Order: sequence, then C-alpha cells, then structure tokens
Amino acid sequence: MYRFLLTPRWLALHTVVLLVIPAFVLLGQWQFGRFTERSTSSDQITRNLATAPVSVEELTSPGGTVSVQDKYRPVTVGGRYDADAQLLVRRRTQNKVVGFYVLTPLISPNGTGVLVNRGWVKAGATADALPEVPAPPSGEVTVTGRLRPTETEETSGIRDRAGLPTGQVLLINTEAIGSRLPYRLLGGYVELTGQSPAATTAPEPVPAPDVGGGGGLNLAYGVQWWLFIGIAIGGWALLIRREAADLRAAATAAPATTGGPEPGDPAELPDAPERTAPAERAGT
Repeated sequence: MYRFLLTPRWLALHTVVLLVIPAFVLLGQWQFGRFTERSTSSDQITRNLATAPVSVEELTSPGGTVSVQDKYRPVTVGGRYDADAQLLVRRRTQNKVVGFYVLTPLISPNGTGVLVNRGWVKAGATADALPEVPAPPSGEVTVTGRLRPTETEETSGIRDRAGLPTGQVLLINTEAIGSRLPYRLLGGYVELTGQSPAATTAPEPVPAPDVGGGGGLNLAYGVQWWLFIGIAIGGWALLIRREAADLRAAATAAPATTGGPEPGDPAELPDAPERTAPAERAGT
C-alpha cells in the first residue's frame, strides 16, 4: 500500500521536507541567540543609564578604550572647549531628518582632552552648504553625559572614506581624530546631556538610547520558525495519509468494475429451442 512513497515524485518531496526541517531549526536557534544577546545588552544599558555619574577618568584613560559594560554610563568632566578643533560628523539622522553631530574636544586642567558630542544640527540647504552651528561656550564648564565607545566601521556599520570637506568626519573615532591634535584624548567620547553653566544656544541634544523590547521580536521569530517545523511535518504526514486513502478507495472499487458480463449480454440469455427447418416439417 505504501510503495508509492518510493516513487520519484514522493522521493523529491521527502528530500525537500528533510532539508527544510534542519534549516528551520537553525533559523530558530539563531533568532533565540539574538534574543538572548539583545536582552542582555538591553538590561545592561538600562542599568547603566540609572547609575549615578562618575568622573570620566574612572572609566577610561588617554589612549584607552571604553568597555562594553560601561557603555552609556553617566560621567562628568570639566575643562575648556577647544573650538578650533571642532568637527562635524556627517550623515547623522535625528527625528528622521539628516544632519550633523557637533563634536568638540574638551581639555581638562591636567592637559588631556575628551571628545564631547554636543548635539545635533540640521544639514544646510545643499549638500555643500555648512549648517548653522552654535559656538561652544568659552571659559570653564562642567559637562555631564553618556560615555560611548569609539566608533569603527565594524561597530557602527558606517563606511569611512577620505576626501571629506575640511572639519568633517564620518566616524567618531577617537584614535583617528586624536592623531591630529596636540594633546592626548581619553578613549571613547561623551554624549552631552547637561552642562554647567548652560549655553545660551546649543545643538539639539541627542536622545537617550531606545532599549526597545530587549529582543522581543527575535523571540517571536524564533518561535515562528519552530512552528513552521510542525507545519512541515504535519503537512507531510497529511499528504501521505491522503494518498494512501485514495489508493485504498481505488483498490476497493476495482472488483465491482471487473466482474461477470453486463446484464443483457447475449451470453446470459437462456438457450432458445432449436427450430426445425420448413423443408423438414413438410417431409413429415
């Protein structure tokens, strides 16, 4: 009855199903892995944002790096802005509008500097037009902000390139920017959230990170892929049962159509009495 499972058509279907099932298993595992990773990162960022500010030099050092565990930690730093070394970071979107980040080094009393992202400004009327950028305050200031790691092509997804207009960059890369400055920079940079004394005019603050659902979509996608496994197996079994039922029905109906002669067939008529030819009757 189940010999049909070895026909070419069914062997092709078996192959497809047996390839689909492990593929769905791997896709589900990948989504669950992303869920775990994003949930862990989301929890870490949420905890970091809630901590009290500390001196930036407690978490980074000149030429050093910012660890993933310290990302978005609130920090404070004091000093004077180096307005002559200010840079514009291209292609930064805020509120669905393309513009620039305003990146200004802050030199502390000990002579080291730290890059401060003072905020966002809207792009100019044309691609070559400079935006309007509020000048940094003069004199001593104390900055409070979120500590961020230096940006690279790998971590940011932004492809760096040469030939940009003077005073503009694509990445907030501390090492690359610091190589052109006469003082050493602390690793990473500070995303400004507050300043004392406050500036009269300032770029638009960068909003806090959106931690979202902590990878909730990845969890849903993982469950979805594994549900597809059940659907594939269930559909496969259903097709097999239906094919077997059709073959049984065909086998049961076959004897009724291959029996004896049909009603009215001459072979079923009773034998007729033999007639006597007229010549023979006349002779009697």
